[in-house]
Amino acid sequence: MHKLVVLYPTPTDPDHFRDYYVTNHLPLVTRLPGLLAWRYSFDVAATQGQTPYFAVFEAEFADAAAMTAARASPQGRQVTADVANYATGGAVVIHYPVQNGTG
Repeated sequence: MHKLVVLYPTPTDPDHFRDYYVTNHLPLVTRLPGLLAWRYSFDVAATQGQTPYFAVFEAEFADAAAMTAARASPQGRQVTADVANYATGGAVVIHYPVQNGTG
């Protein structure tokens, strides 16, 4: 599995961010080809001190190639272009292959 994570610093208008994100952005995200699962939260906390992030988003794909294809697709380009409509604090995008562990 390959995971894409988006970390959002605090926007200038948190209420607009929340509303736009849920009403407009997430419906675009759900149309990404190859998307296996997704989740988000506006309740980001740090274990110590204040968190530099307002929100977090996670997406799962079968592998890096599937994620790259999704981001390059028309739907992926639309998702990327839409970020400027709500994320006035910017966005940090990271991705990585997930290593399974046992506990």
